[in-house]
Amino acid sequence: MNEEEKVTSEQAETTGAGMQSPSETTAKNGVVSKFRNWWKGFSKRHPKGSKLIWQFIKFFVFSNGVTIFQYLVYTFLPYAFGPEMAKIEWIWPGIELPWRVKWTIIGFAPAYNAAGEVIIGGGLGYTISFWIGSFLAQCINFPLQRNITYKSKGNIPFQIMWYFIAWILITFATTALNSLWLPLAAEHLPNALYQIVNTVVVGGISMVIFFPIFKIVFPEGEAGKKKKEESKK
Repeated sequence: MNEEEKVTSEQAETTGAGMQSPSETTAKNGVVSKFRNWWKGFSKRHPKGSKLIWQFIKFFVFSNGVTIFQYLVYTFLPYAFGPEMAKIEWIWPGIELPWRVKWTIIGFAPAYNAAGEVIIGGGLGYTISFWIGSFLAQCINFPLQRNITYKSKGNIPFQIMWYFIAWILITFATTALNSLWLPLAAEHLPNALYQIVNTVVVGGISMVIFFPIFKIVFPEGEAGKKKKEESKK
């Protein structure tokens, strides 16, 4: 057996065993190294842009992890409150919209809802579960975004206050927007699928709004600036 036949047989054995052949490994390493070199060059040419992209990647990963946590809470926690709580409709402010009559023709009558849930979507039990899940998610998300994504050294009580205000306002806004169509989805979709749609939409809208707001809430290098100012004095 010559050298070429040996190489071919070795590649066949590794492929048959579910392993990557040397040529495949080399090709993948080549792609990775090319991407690394491109990223290094891009980072040198556009330091602010590359930093912003890397921040968004971390922000996106953490936000989606928190979204999965929220989905689990929204799906399973309402059962802990029992069927009686699910029968109680609690919404606020519950203002009837001008096109309510028109939408009633197709079996859906929306009302402006900044907080709460209609009976179809789980009633008061789901409302309580929603706010518990959302609050716990922020308790997880805050330290991850502050310490890892933005590496902020700002005043923690001040940042918590503004983070809390932003969370409340954004949650009210997204809930009000979703009240126009989510009850219709809750009526026609299985509960698990409805929770996925609800969580993805609310989480997606929140992510788009939160990313630029976090840039303000979590300023970078604040502690470093204070130290420099103190040393100058």
